[in-house]
Amino acid sequence: MSGQTFYKGDLTTYLKRRSFLLRVGLITGGIFLNGCLKKIKSKYNIKGALNGPDSKAGHILRDKIKLPKPSSSRKVKTLIIGSGISGLSAARWLQKNGEKDFEILELENHPGGNSHFGTNKTSSYPLGAHYITVANNDDDLLIDFLKEINVITHFENKIPYYNDYFLTFEPEERLLINGEWQDGLIPDFGVPANDKLQIKDFLYLVSKLKNTKGSDGKFLFNIPISSSSADKDYRELDKITFKDYLEEKGYTSKYLLWYLNYACKDDYGQKLDKISAWAGLHYFASRRGEAANAEQNAILTWPEGNGWIMKQLTGKLKDHIKTSTMCYDINLTANGNMLATVFNPETNITEKIETEKIILSSPQYVNNRLLKNLHRPIEYSYFSYSPWLIANITINELPQSKGRGLCWDNVAYNTASVGYVNSAQQHLKISEDKKVITYYLPLCNFEPAVSRLAAYSRNYEQWLDIVVPELEIIHPGITQAIENIDFWIWGHGMIAPTKNFIWSENLEKARTPIEEKIFFAHSDLSGISIFEEAFHQGIKAAKQVLDANR
Repeated sequence: MSGQTFYKGDLTTYLKRRSFLLRVGLITGGIFLNGCLKKIKSKYNIKGALNGPDSKAGHILRDKIKLPKPSSSRKVKTLIIGSGISGLSAARWLQKNGEKDFEILELENHPGGNSHFGTNKTSSYPLGAHYITVANNDDDLLIDFLKEINVITHFENKIPYYNDYFLTFEPEERLLINGEWQDGLIPDFGVPANDKLQIKDFLYLVSKLKNTKGSDGKFLFNIPISSSSADKDYRELDKITFKDYLEEKGYTSKYLLWYLNYACKDDYGQKLDKISAWAGLHYFASRRGEAANAEQNAILTWPEGNGWIMKQLTGKLKDHIKTSTMCYDINLTANGNMLATVFNPETNITEKIETEKIILSSPQYVNNRLLKNLHRPIEYSYFSYSPWLIANITINELPQSKGRGLCWDNVAYNTASVGYVNSAQQHLKISEDKKVITYYLPLCNFEPAVSRLAAYSRNYEQWLDIVVPELEIIHPGITQAIENIDFWIWGHGMIAPTKNFIWSENLEKARTPIEEKIFFAHSDLSGISIFEEAFHQGIKAAKQVLDANR
Protein backbone atom coordinates (compact mmCIF):
# COMPACT_ATOMS: atom_id res chain seq x y z
CA MET A 1 0.00 0.00 0.00
CA SER A 2 2.76 2.38 -0.89
CA GLY A 3 0.82 4.62 -3.25
CA GLN A 4 3.49 4.17 -5.90
CA THR A 5 2.48 4.98 -9.44
CA PHE A 6 3.08 2.85 -12.50
CA TYR A 7 6.39 4.31 -13.58
CA LYS A 8 9.67 5.30 -12.01
CA GLY A 9 12.22 7.58 -13.58
CA ASP A 10 12.02 9.44 -16.85
CA LEU A 11 9.38 9.32 -19.56
CA THR A 12 11.54 7.19 -21.89
CA THR A 13 11.80 4.47 -19.27
CA TYR A 14 8.07 4.58 -18.71
CA LEU A 15 7.31 4.28 -22.44
CA LYS A 16 9.63 1.27 -22.73
CA ARG A 17 7.85 -0.41 -19.85
CA ARG A 18 4.47 0.46 -21.29
CA SER A 19 5.56 -0.95 -24.66
CA PHE A 20 6.56 -4.18 -22.94
CA LEU A 21 3.19 -4.43 -21.19
CA LEU A 22 1.34 -3.85 -24.45
CA ARG A 23 3.36 -6.61 -26.10
CA VAL A 24 2.53 -9.13 -23.40
CA GLY A 25 -1.10 -8.04 -23.38
CA LEU A 26 -1.33 -6.70 -19.85
CA ILE A 27 -2.80 -3.38 -20.90
CA THR A 28 -4.84 -2.33 -23.88
CA GLY A 29 -6.08 0.58 -25.79
CA GLY A 30 -5.44 3.83 -23.97
CA ILE A 31 -3.44 6.64 -25.55
CA PHE A 32 -0.50 8.17 -23.70
CA LEU A 33 -0.66 11.95 -23.98
CA ASN A 34 1.05 14.71 -22.00
CA GLY A 35 2.15 12.36 -19.22
CA CYS A 36 -1.18 10.64 -18.62
CA LEU A 37 -3.46 8.09 -20.20
CA LYS A 38 -6.17 9.68 -22.30
CA LYS A 39 -9.50 7.96 -21.71
CA ILE A 40 -10.95 6.08 -24.64
CA LYS A 41 -14.65 6.44 -25.36
CA SER A 42 -16.70 4.21 -23.10
CA LYS A 43 -18.92 1.49 -24.52
CA TYR A 44 -20.59 1.21 -21.12
CA ASN A 45 -23.06 3.63 -19.58
CA ILE A 46 -21.35 3.27 -16.22
CA LYS A 47 -20.07 6.06 -14.00
CA GLY A 48 -17.33 5.79 -11.42
CA ALA A 49 -13.75 6.49 -10.47
CA LEU A 50 -10.33 4.85 -10.30
CA ASN A 51 -8.53 5.44 -7.01
CA GLY A 52 -5.94 4.04 -4.64
CA PRO A 53 -3.50 5.05 -1.90
CA ASP A 54 -1.88 8.50 -2.01
CA SER A 55 0.55 8.53 -4.93
CA LYS A 56 2.10 11.92 -4.13
CA ALA A 57 3.37 10.77 -0.75
CA GLY A 58 4.57 7.51 -2.25
CA HIS A 59 6.61 9.40 -4.87
CA ILE A 60 8.33 11.51 -2.24
CA LEU A 61 9.47 8.54 -0.20
CA ARG A 62 10.37 6.31 -3.14
CA ASP A 63 12.18 8.89 -5.26
CA LYS A 64 13.89 10.65 -2.33
CA ILE A 65 12.51 14.03 -3.37
CA LYS A 66 14.11 16.90 -1.48
CA LEU A 67 11.81 18.35 1.15
CA PRO A 68 11.46 21.94 2.37
CA LYS A 69 13.63 22.70 5.38
CA PRO A 70 12.03 21.88 8.75
CA SER A 71 10.06 24.81 10.12
CA SER A 72 9.57 23.40 13.63
CA SER A 73 10.62 20.67 16.02
CA ARG A 74 9.00 18.97 18.98
CA LYS A 75 9.29 15.93 21.25
CA VAL A 76 7.10 12.85 21.56
CA LYS A 77 7.92 9.95 23.85
CA THR A 78 6.75 7.19 21.46
CA LEU A 79 6.15 7.58 17.75
CA ILE A 80 4.08 5.03 15.81
CA ILE A 81 4.50 5.06 12.03
CA GLY A 82 1.41 3.78 10.25
CA SER A 83 -2.23 3.58 11.33
CA GLY A 84 -3.18 0.20 9.95
CA ILE A 85 -4.51 -2.39 12.37
CA SER A 86 -1.05 -3.18 13.76
CA GLY A 87 -0.29 0.48 14.52
CA LEU A 88 -3.70 1.06 16.08
CA SER A 89 -3.35 -2.14 18.12
CA ALA A 90 0.05 -1.01 19.41
CA ALA A 91 -1.38 2.39 20.37
CA ARG A 92 -4.35 0.80 22.12
CA TRP A 93 -2.00 -1.35 24.20
CA LEU A 94 0.16 1.61 25.17
CA GLN A 95 -2.94 3.54 26.18
CA LYS A 96 -4.34 0.62 28.19
CA ASN A 97 -1.06 0.49 30.10
CA GLY A 98 -1.08 4.14 31.08
CA GLU A 99 1.01 5.68 28.31
CA LYS A 100 -0.31 9.02 27.10
CA ASP A 101 2.64 10.58 25.27
CA PHE A 102 2.49 8.93 21.86
CA GLU A 103 1.54 9.85 18.30
CA ILE A 104 0.45 7.83 15.30
CA LEU A 105 1.59 9.20 11.94
CA GLU A 106 -0.34 8.24 8.81
CA LEU A 107 0.63 9.38 5.31
CA GLU A 108 -2.93 8.91 3.98
CA ASN A 109 -5.69 11.38 4.86
CA HIS A 110 -7.45 8.61 6.78
CA PRO A 111 -6.41 5.83 9.18
CA GLY A 112 -6.92 2.11 8.62
CA GLY A 113 -4.47 0.70 6.07
CA ASN A 114 -6.17 -2.06 4.09
CA SER A 115 -9.14 -1.89 6.46
CA HIS A 116 -10.11 1.35 4.73
CA PHE A 117 -13.71 1.61 3.54
CA GLY A 118 -15.99 3.82 1.48
CA THR A 119 -19.59 5.00 1.63
CA ASN A 120 -22.12 6.13 -0.96
CA LYS A 121 -25.85 6.89 -0.86
CA THR A 122 -26.65 3.19 -0.96
CA SER A 123 -24.30 1.65 1.58
CA SER A 124 -20.92 1.57 3.25
CA TYR A 125 -18.56 -0.97 1.69
CA PRO A 126 -15.04 -2.33 2.19
CA LEU A 127 -12.04 -1.24 0.14
CA GLY A 128 -9.94 -4.09 1.46
CA ALA A 129 -10.24 -6.54 4.36
CA HIS A 130 -13.87 -7.43 4.95
CA TYR A 131 -14.27 -10.05 7.68
CA ILE A 132 -12.78 -11.95 10.61
CA THR A 133 -13.75 -15.32 12.05
CA VAL A 134 -14.67 -16.06 15.65
CA ALA A 135 -11.50 -16.13 17.72
CA ASN A 136 -9.61 -19.26 18.68
CA ASN A 137 -10.67 -19.89 22.26
CA ASP A 138 -7.10 -19.82 23.58
CA ASP A 139 -6.50 -16.35 22.10
CA ASP A 140 -7.14 -14.40 25.30
CA LEU A 141 -5.85 -11.06 23.99
CA LEU A 142 -8.18 -11.07 20.99
CA ILE A 143 -11.15 -12.32 23.01
CA ASP A 144 -10.63 -9.50 25.52
CA PHE A 145 -10.63 -6.96 22.68
CA LEU A 146 -13.77 -8.43 21.12
CA LYS A 147 -15.45 -8.17 24.53
CA GLU A 148 -14.30 -4.56 24.76
CA ILE A 149 -16.02 -3.60 21.51
CA ASN A 150 -19.16 -5.68 22.18
CA VAL A 151 -18.49 -8.25 19.44
CA ILE A 152 -18.56 -10.79 22.28
CA THR A 153 -21.50 -9.94 24.53
CA HIS A 154 -21.14 -12.59 27.24
CA PHE A 155 -20.12 -16.20 27.90
CA GLU A 156 -22.18 -19.37 28.22
CA ASN A 157 -20.38 -22.27 29.90
CA LYS A 158 -17.13 -20.34 29.31
CA ILE A 159 -17.78 -20.24 25.54
CA PRO A 160 -18.07 -16.75 23.95
CA TYR A 161 -21.48 -15.60 22.81
CA TYR A 162 -21.05 -13.33 19.76
CA ASN A 163 -23.20 -10.35 18.90
CA ASP A 164 -25.88 -11.72 16.57
CA TYR A 165 -25.85 -8.54 14.49
CA PHE A 166 -22.20 -9.15 13.56
CA LEU A 167 -22.35 -12.85 12.74
CA THR A 168 -22.86 -13.19 9.00
CA PHE A 169 -26.54 -13.26 8.17
CA GLU A 170 -27.75 -16.29 6.24
CA PRO A 171 -27.36 -17.33 3.49
CA GLU A 172 -23.58 -17.09 3.82
CA GLU A 173 -21.80 -18.58 0.79
CA ARG A 174 -22.55 -19.91 -2.66
CA LEU A 175 -20.60 -21.15 -5.69
CA LEU A 176 -21.62 -20.90 -9.34
CA ILE A 177 -20.57 -24.21 -10.86
CA ASN A 178 -21.80 -26.23 -13.83
CA GLY A 179 -24.50 -23.67 -14.56
CA GLU A 180 -26.06 -23.47 -11.10
CA TRP A 181 -25.48 -21.76 -7.75
CA GLN A 182 -24.84 -24.31 -5.01
CA ASP A 183 -24.64 -23.84 -1.23
CA GLY A 184 -21.09 -23.43 0.09
CA LEU A 185 -17.81 -22.87 -1.75
CA ILE A 186 -16.50 -26.43 -1.85
CA PRO A 187 -17.33 -27.79 -5.33
CA ASP A 188 -20.18 -30.30 -5.20
CA PHE A 189 -22.89 -29.71 -7.82
CA GLY A 190 -22.11 -31.79 -10.92
CA VAL A 191 -18.75 -32.93 -9.51
CA PRO A 192 -17.79 -36.54 -10.42
CA ALA A 193 -17.64 -39.12 -7.63
CA ASN A 194 -13.85 -39.61 -7.81
CA ASP A 195 -13.30 -35.86 -7.41
CA LYS A 196 -15.64 -35.81 -4.43
CA LEU A 197 -13.58 -38.57 -2.81
CA GLN A 198 -10.38 -36.53 -3.21
CA ILE A 199 -12.09 -33.46 -1.75
CA LYS A 200 -13.33 -35.53 1.19
CA ASP A 201 -9.86 -36.99 1.74
CA PHE A 202 -8.22 -33.55 1.78
CA LEU A 203 -10.81 -32.17 4.19
CA TYR A 204 -10.20 -35.14 6.50
CA LEU A 205 -6.45 -34.47 6.33
CA VAL A 206 -6.73 -30.81 7.33
CA SER A 207 -9.31 -31.62 10.01
CA LYS A 208 -6.80 -34.02 11.54
CA LEU A 209 -3.98 -31.46 11.26
CA LYS A 210 -6.17 -28.82 12.89
CA ASN A 211 -6.28 -30.82 16.12
CA THR A 212 -2.76 -32.22 16.04
CA LYS A 213 -0.01 -30.92 18.28
CA GLY A 214 3.72 -31.05 17.63
CA SER A 215 6.49 -32.50 19.79
CA ASP A 216 6.48 -29.28 21.86
CA GLY A 217 2.81 -29.62 22.79
CA LYS A 218 1.62 -26.73 20.62
CA PHE A 219 -0.88 -26.92 17.78
CA LEU A 220 0.89 -27.48 14.45
CA PHE A 221 -0.97 -24.51 12.95
CA ASN A 222 -2.29 -21.67 15.09
CA ILE A 223 -3.23 -18.00 15.16
CA PRO A 224 -1.18 -16.00 15.80
CA ILE A 225 1.42 -17.87 13.78
CA SER A 226 4.02 -17.28 16.52
CA SER A 227 2.07 -19.65 18.79
CA SER A 228 2.28 -22.53 16.28
CA SER A 229 4.42 -25.58 16.96
CA ALA A 230 8.14 -25.42 16.22
CA ASP A 231 8.06 -29.12 15.28
CA LYS A 232 10.78 -29.39 12.63
CA ASP A 233 9.02 -32.04 10.56
CA TYR A 234 6.14 -29.68 9.89
CA ARG A 235 8.11 -26.46 9.61
CA GLU A 236 9.96 -28.12 6.73
CA LEU A 237 6.71 -27.72 4.79
CA ASP A 238 7.56 -24.04 4.49
CA LYS A 239 10.42 -24.99 2.16
CA ILE A 240 8.22 -26.44 -0.58
CA THR A 241 5.28 -25.01 -2.48
CA PHE A 242 1.71 -25.99 -1.78
CA LYS A 243 1.52 -27.25 -5.38
CA ASP A 244 4.46 -29.62 -4.85
CA TYR A 245 2.98 -30.85 -1.56
CA LEU A 246 -0.36 -31.65 -3.21
CA GLU A 247 1.36 -33.49 -6.05
CA GLU A 248 3.34 -35.57 -3.56
CA LYS A 249 0.08 -36.46 -1.80
CA GLY A 250 -1.50 -37.54 -5.09
CA TYR A 251 -4.20 -34.88 -5.25
CA THR A 252 -5.11 -34.45 -8.90
CA SER A 253 -8.81 -33.50 -8.94
CA LYS A 254 -9.29 -30.31 -10.92
CA TYR A 255 -12.18 -29.37 -8.63
CA LEU A 256 -10.12 -29.80 -5.47
CA LEU A 257 -7.15 -27.96 -6.96
CA TRP A 258 -9.44 -25.13 -8.07
CA TYR A 259 -10.78 -24.82 -4.53
CA LEU A 260 -7.32 -24.81 -2.95
CA ASN A 261 -6.11 -22.30 -5.53
CA TYR A 262 -9.12 -20.11 -4.73
CA ALA A 263 -8.24 -20.28 -1.03
CA CYS A 264 -4.64 -19.17 -1.67
CA LYS A 265 -5.78 -16.32 -3.91
CA ASP A 266 -8.39 -15.26 -1.37
CA ASP A 267 -6.12 -15.06 1.69
CA TYR A 268 -2.69 -14.56 0.12
CA GLY A 269 -3.28 -12.95 -3.27
CA GLN A 270 -1.23 -15.62 -5.03
CA LYS A 271 -1.76 -19.04 -6.59
CA LEU A 272 -0.81 -22.28 -4.88
CA ASP A 273 2.36 -22.71 -6.94
CA LYS A 274 3.76 -19.55 -5.26
CA ILE A 275 2.59 -20.22 -1.69
CA SER A 276 4.46 -22.44 0.77
CA ALA A 277 2.86 -25.74 1.74
CA TRP A 278 2.92 -24.66 5.40
CA ALA A 279 0.94 -21.51 4.57
CA GLY A 280 -1.47 -23.46 2.35
CA LEU A 281 -2.28 -25.88 5.16
CA HIS A 282 -2.43 -23.08 7.73
CA TYR A 283 -5.39 -21.57 5.86
CA PHE A 284 -7.45 -24.70 6.66
CA ALA A 285 -5.91 -26.01 9.89
CA SER A 286 -5.34 -22.95 12.10
CA ARG A 287 -8.85 -21.84 13.01
CA ARG A 288 -10.72 -23.74 15.72
CA GLY A 289 -12.76 -21.00 17.35
CA GLU A 290 -16.00 -22.02 19.05
CA ALA A 291 -19.01 -19.82 19.76
CA ALA A 292 -21.99 -20.46 22.00
CA ASN A 293 -24.36 -19.25 19.30
CA ALA A 294 -22.66 -20.15 16.02
CA GLU A 295 -20.78 -22.92 14.27
CA GLN A 296 -17.02 -23.28 14.52
CA ASN A 297 -15.10 -20.62 12.58
CA ALA A 298 -18.24 -18.57 11.94
CA ILE A 299 -17.67 -15.31 10.10
CA LEU A 300 -18.08 -11.82 11.56
CA THR A 301 -18.61 -8.96 9.15
CA TRP A 302 -20.05 -5.47 8.71
CA PRO A 303 -21.16 -3.43 5.67
CA GLU A 304 -17.83 -1.54 5.74
CA GLY A 305 -15.89 -4.77 6.40
CA ASN A 306 -12.98 -4.51 8.83
CA GLY A 307 -13.37 -0.76 8.61
CA TRP A 308 -15.90 -1.20 11.42
CA ILE A 309 -13.24 -2.71 13.71
CA MET A 310 -10.82 0.00 12.67
CA LYS A 311 -13.34 2.63 13.78
CA GLN A 312 -13.62 0.97 17.19
CA LEU A 313 -9.84 1.18 17.56
CA THR A 314 -9.57 4.79 16.44
CA GLY A 315 -12.39 5.98 18.70
CA LYS A 316 -10.22 6.28 21.81
CA LEU A 317 -7.09 7.17 19.82
CA LYS A 318 -8.35 10.02 17.63
CA ASP A 319 -6.43 12.69 19.57
CA HIS A 320 -3.18 10.78 18.94
CA ILE A 321 -3.56 10.26 15.17
CA LYS A 322 -2.04 12.68 12.66
CA THR A 323 -3.10 11.93 9.09
CA SER A 324 -1.52 13.31 5.91
CA THR A 325 1.79 13.13 7.76
CA MET A 326 4.58 11.10 6.25
CA CYS A 327 7.71 9.98 8.04
CA TYR A 328 10.58 10.59 5.61
CA ASP A 329 13.61 9.26 7.46
CA ILE A 330 14.88 8.27 10.91
CA ASN A 331 18.25 8.99 12.50
CA LEU A 332 19.84 8.41 15.89
CA THR A 333 20.82 11.55 17.81
CA ALA A 334 23.88 12.21 19.97
CA ASN A 335 21.82 11.92 23.17
CA GLY A 336 20.58 8.44 22.29
CA ASN A 337 17.12 9.45 21.12
CA MET A 338 15.90 9.37 17.54
CA LEU A 339 15.02 12.16 15.17
CA ALA A 340 12.25 11.60 12.66
CA THR A 341 11.77 13.91 9.70
CA VAL A 342 8.07 14.20 8.85
CA PHE A 343 6.33 15.96 6.00
CA ASN A 344 2.76 16.99 5.28
CA PRO A 345 2.17 16.87 1.48
CA GLU A 346 -1.02 18.93 1.82
CA THR A 347 0.58 21.87 3.63
CA ASN A 348 4.11 21.35 2.25
CA ILE A 349 5.48 21.67 5.80
CA THR A 350 8.41 19.66 7.16
CA GLU A 351 9.14 19.23 10.87
CA LYS A 352 11.47 17.27 13.13
CA ILE A 353 10.22 15.03 15.92
CA GLU A 354 12.58 13.84 18.63
CA THR A 355 11.42 10.60 20.20
CA GLU A 356 12.63 7.97 22.65
CA LYS A 357 10.99 4.97 20.95
CA ILE A 358 9.56 4.25 17.51
CA ILE A 359 7.12 1.54 16.48
CA LEU A 360 7.24 0.96 12.74
CA SER A 361 3.89 -0.51 11.79
CA SER A 362 4.67 0.19 8.14
CA PRO A 363 5.48 -2.60 5.63
CA GLN A 364 9.08 -3.56 5.08
CA TYR A 365 9.39 -1.96 1.64
CA VAL A 366 8.61 1.35 3.38
CA ASN A 367 10.95 0.60 6.28
CA ASN A 368 13.71 0.02 3.74
CA ARG A 369 13.42 3.72 2.83
CA LEU A 370 12.93 5.02 6.35
CA LEU A 371 15.92 3.19 7.79
CA LYS A 372 18.31 3.94 4.96
CA ASN A 373 20.73 5.56 7.42
CA LEU A 374 20.65 2.64 9.87
CA HIS A 375 22.02 -0.86 9.44
CA ARG A 376 19.41 -3.60 9.28
CA PRO A 377 20.75 -6.98 8.05
CA ILE A 378 17.74 -8.31 6.15
CA GLU A 379 16.98 -9.03 2.51
CA TYR A 380 14.01 -6.84 1.60
CA SER A 381 13.68 -8.54 -1.79
CA TYR A 382 12.32 -11.66 -0.06
CA PHE A 383 9.19 -9.75 0.93
CA SER A 384 6.65 -10.27 -1.86
CA TYR A 385 3.46 -8.18 -1.85
CA SER A 386 0.40 -9.14 -3.89
CA PRO A 387 -1.41 -6.42 -5.88
CA TRP A 388 -5.21 -6.31 -5.90
CA LEU A 389 -8.10 -4.61 -7.63
CA ILE A 390 -11.24 -3.92 -5.60
CA ALA A 391 -14.41 -2.87 -7.42
CA ASN A 392 -17.42 -1.55 -5.54
CA ILE A 393 -20.40 -1.93 -7.83
CA THR A 394 -23.73 -0.22 -7.22
CA ILE A 395 -26.58 -2.14 -8.85
CA ASN A 396 -30.31 -1.47 -8.89
CA GLU A 397 -31.21 -5.14 -9.28
CA LEU A 398 -29.54 -8.54 -9.57
CA PRO A 399 -30.64 -10.75 -12.49
CA GLN A 400 -32.33 -14.01 -11.52
CA SER A 401 -30.19 -17.14 -11.64
CA LYS A 402 -30.61 -20.85 -11.03
CA GLY A 403 -30.02 -22.38 -7.61
CA ARG A 404 -29.14 -20.71 -4.31
CA GLY A 405 -30.06 -17.01 -4.13
CA LEU A 406 -27.78 -14.10 -3.28
CA CYS A 407 -25.44 -14.73 -0.32
CA TRP A 408 -22.86 -12.71 1.58
CA ASP A 409 -19.99 -14.36 -0.36
CA ASN A 410 -20.58 -15.20 -4.02
CA VAL A 411 -17.91 -17.04 -6.03
CA ALA A 412 -17.87 -18.40 -9.58
CA TYR A 413 -15.87 -21.50 -10.48
CA ASN A 414 -12.93 -20.96 -12.86
CA THR A 415 -13.05 -17.17 -13.06
CA ALA A 416 -10.19 -14.74 -12.48
CA SER A 417 -11.63 -13.06 -9.39
CA VAL A 418 -12.37 -14.56 -5.99
CA GLY A 419 -15.96 -13.38 -6.33
CA TYR A 420 -17.84 -10.62 -4.59
CA VAL A 421 -19.39 -9.93 -1.20
CA ASN A 422 -22.80 -8.37 -0.73
CA SER A 423 -22.23 -5.32 1.46
CA ALA A 424 -25.98 -5.15 2.18
CA GLN A 425 -26.02 -8.62 3.74
CA GLN A 426 -25.82 -7.19 7.27
CA HIS A 427 -28.54 -4.59 6.65
CA LEU A 428 -31.70 -5.20 8.65
CA LYS A 429 -34.11 -4.43 5.80
CA ILE A 430 -35.50 -7.68 4.44
CA SER A 431 -35.59 -6.57 0.81
CA GLU A 432 -33.30 -4.08 -0.88
CA ASP A 433 -33.20 -3.83 -4.66
CA LYS A 434 -30.34 -1.34 -4.79
CA LYS A 435 -27.14 -2.57 -3.22
CA VAL A 436 -23.34 -2.44 -3.41
CA ILE A 437 -21.41 -5.60 -4.22
CA THR A 438 -17.66 -5.63 -3.61
CA TYR A 439 -15.65 -7.56 -6.19
CA TYR A 440 -12.13 -8.81 -5.42
CA LEU A 441 -9.55 -9.48 -8.13
CA PRO A 442 -6.06 -10.68 -7.07
CA LEU A 443 -3.59 -9.69 -9.79
CA CYS A 444 -1.58 -12.89 -9.74
CA ASN A 445 -1.15 -14.12 -13.31
CA PHE A 446 2.34 -12.59 -13.49
CA GLU A 447 5.09 -11.75 -11.07
CA PRO A 448 3.90 -9.09 -8.59
CA ALA A 449 6.16 -6.34 -9.97
CA VAL A 450 4.80 -6.87 -13.51
CA SER A 451 1.19 -7.12 -12.34
CA ARG A 452 1.63 -3.98 -10.26
CA LEU A 453 3.04 -2.05 -13.20
CA ALA A 454 0.22 -3.22 -15.43
CA ALA A 455 -2.39 -2.32 -12.81
CA TYR A 456 -1.19 1.27 -12.57
CA SER A 457 -1.00 1.50 -16.36
CA ARG A 458 -4.67 0.73 -16.96
CA ASN A 459 -7.27 3.45 -17.07
CA TYR A 460 -10.86 3.29 -15.89
CA GLU A 461 -12.26 2.04 -19.20
CA GLN A 462 -9.70 -0.74 -19.41
CA TRP A 463 -10.66 -1.96 -15.95
CA LEU A 464 -14.29 -1.99 -17.07
CA ASP A 465 -13.23 -4.20 -19.97
CA ILE A 466 -11.78 -6.67 -17.48
CA VAL A 467 -14.44 -6.65 -14.78
CA VAL A 468 -17.75 -6.22 -16.63
CA PRO A 469 -17.34 -9.28 -18.93
CA GLU A 470 -16.70 -11.51 -15.90
CA LEU A 471 -19.77 -10.09 -14.18
CA GLU A 472 -21.77 -10.88 -17.31
CA ILE A 473 -20.58 -14.50 -17.18
CA ILE A 474 -21.67 -14.71 -13.55
CA HIS A 475 -24.93 -12.75 -14.01
CA PRO A 476 -26.02 -12.45 -17.66
CA GLY A 477 -27.66 -9.08 -18.20
CA ILE A 478 -26.18 -7.41 -15.13
CA THR A 479 -24.54 -4.60 -17.13
CA GLN A 480 -27.84 -2.82 -17.57
CA ALA A 481 -28.37 -2.86 -13.80
CA ILE A 482 -24.98 -1.32 -12.93
CA GLU A 483 -25.22 2.35 -11.95
CA ASN A 484 -21.68 2.93 -10.73
CA ILE A 485 -18.33 1.17 -10.34
CA ASP A 486 -15.56 2.60 -8.20
CA PHE A 487 -12.21 0.87 -8.62
CA TRP A 488 -9.49 0.83 -5.97
CA ILE A 489 -5.98 -0.48 -6.67
CA TRP A 490 -3.77 -1.82 -3.91
CA GLY A 491 -0.30 -2.00 -5.44
CA HIS A 492 1.02 -3.82 -2.37
CA GLY A 493 -2.22 -5.27 -1.04
CA MET A 494 -0.85 -7.99 1.23
CA ILE A 495 2.24 -10.00 2.03
CA ALA A 496 2.44 -13.33 0.21
CA PRO A 497 3.73 -16.30 2.28
CA THR A 498 5.99 -17.60 -0.46
CA LYS A 499 8.23 -20.65 -0.18
CA ASN A 500 10.78 -20.53 2.66
CA PHE A 501 9.52 -17.22 4.05
CA ILE A 502 7.40 -17.65 7.21
CA TRP A 503 10.00 -19.64 9.18
CA SER A 504 13.06 -18.08 7.55
CA GLU A 505 15.98 -16.54 9.39
CA ASN A 506 15.45 -13.42 7.29
CA LEU A 507 11.93 -12.88 8.67
CA GLU A 508 13.15 -13.47 12.21
CA LYS A 509 15.79 -10.77 11.72
CA ALA A 510 13.13 -8.40 10.38
CA ARG A 511 11.24 -8.72 13.68
CA THR A 512 14.30 -7.87 15.77
CA PRO A 513 14.28 -4.38 17.38
CA ILE A 514 17.11 -1.97 16.64
CA GLU A 515 19.04 -1.03 19.80
CA GLU A 516 15.85 -1.39 21.87
CA LYS A 517 14.67 1.86 20.33
CA ILE A 518 12.99 0.89 17.06
CA PHE A 519 10.37 -1.85 17.14
CA PHE A 520 8.43 -3.51 14.33
CA ALA A 521 4.72 -4.26 14.14
CA HIS A 522 3.37 -4.96 10.64
CA SER A 523 1.44 -8.08 9.60
CA ASP A 524 4.09 -8.81 6.97
CA LEU A 525 6.27 -9.87 9.91
CA SER A 526 3.92 -12.84 10.32
CA GLY A 527 3.92 -13.71 6.64
CA ILE A 528 0.12 -13.70 6.53
CA SER A 529 -2.00 -10.57 6.13
CA ILE A 530 -5.01 -11.18 8.35
CA PHE A 531 -6.52 -9.03 11.08
CA GLU A 532 -5.43 -11.31 13.91
CA GLU A 533 -1.77 -11.22 12.91
CA ALA A 534 -1.72 -7.42 12.64
CA PHE A 535 -3.51 -7.17 15.99
CA HIS A 536 -0.93 -9.36 17.73
CA GLN A 537 2.07 -7.78 16.02
CA GLY A 538 0.94 -4.42 17.38
CA ILE A 539 0.60 -5.71 20.94
CA LYS A 540 3.97 -7.45 20.76
CA ALA A 541 5.74 -4.23 19.71
CA ALA A 542 3.92 -2.20 22.38
CA LYS A 543 4.97 -4.69 25.05
CA GLN A 544 8.57 -4.41 23.86
CA VAL A 545 8.38 -0.62 24.21
CA LEU A 546 6.91 -0.85 27.70
CA ASP A 547 9.59 -3.36 28.76
CA ALA A 548 12.34 -1.13 27.36
CA ASN A 549 10.96 1.84 29.33
CA ARG A 550 11.19 0.00 32.64
